[in-house]
Amino acid sequence: MTEIQKRVLGKNGLEVSILGLGCMGMSFAYGQPKDKSEMIGLIRTAVERGITFFDTAEVYGPFTNEELVGEALKPLRKDVVIATKFGFKIDPTGKKRWTGVNSRPEHIREVAEASLSRLKTEVIDLFYQHRVDPDVPIEDVAGTVKDLIREGKVLHFGLSEAGADTIRKAHEEQPVTALQSEYSLWWREPENEILPLLEELGIGFVPFSPLGRGFLTGKMDASTKFDANDFRSTLPRFTPEALQANQSLVKLIEELAKNKNVTPAQIALGWLLAQKPWIVPIPGTTNLHRLEENLGAAVVSFSAGELKEIDQATQNINIVGSRYPEALQKMAQK
Repeated sequence: MTEIQKRVLGKNGLEVSILGLGCMGMSFAYGQPKDKSEMIGLIRTAVERGITFFDTAEVYGPFTNEELVGEALKPLRKDVVIATKFGFKIDPTGKKRWTGVNSRPEHIREVAEASLSRLKTEVIDLFYQHRVDPDVPIEDVAGTVKDLIREGKVLHFGLSEAGADTIRKAHEEQPVTALQSEYSLWWREPENEILPLLEELGIGFVPFSPLGRGFLTGKMDASTKFDANDFRSTLPRFTPEALQANQSLVKLIEELAKNKNVTPAQIALGWLLAQKPWIVPIPGTTNLHRLEENLGAAVVSFSAGELKEIDQATQNINIVGSRYPEALQKMAQK
């Protein structure tokens, strides 16, 4: 197994590789699900390359992604950290993936038991609330996870896309190990309020979509087409107009990459890693070449002057298009 740098999330010593692997796209969201045996092979290769941190959720599929991750990592369980999530109301008819949120204590317990079974494990290393449930006090959510931790079924508590007040209240009830939210060179909103709060409380940060759902790699333009079952086809930022308007950011990243003799993806990930020592991005991929490319970001370095220049350059770029359609946008930052 290759040794790569490690980072610690939270105050309770959850040590993980400097980059994790987001597994969602292996089962859904970006077109047809990938071949299961190939993805098992990719996950196991990721472990060989030094990745110890794997991200999944019951709603990815639903259920199929947890099953994939569980099967892939069962022989390697002692070497890895598995994060999964609760909080969605899965549609029993199968017509939709989910029909709303549900973080009632009894539901959290049901999800924990089902996830343990699908993941073929005796403990969930990091259990995130996937989205805040406005109908359930966050103290009740945190208290339920605290009980699961006492029972030995969960090791660490996490939140996803939560706002500052929610994070603070949850942390008072049960220390939060990590927040998972979107953060990248084209979504920097967490810098305003969230990052300072996480630093104050000693909470780790796990950025999802660190490559802007593929946009920051420089492989997309206004002519890029998405399948009907590709999640990006529903996102305002991936309309032809937005893809064209946002090329100025890609050009900046490509210029930085050329100067450092690395790839745009490595610049985008390296920039995130340079922001704080307790940030661990989880880029997703279904391709071994991209996995290895992403790992190369761990050795990309920036001087303080370079980071300042990037900040100044990006301040002059107006990003076009919201992250999500309105209904999904309302679920973030509660």
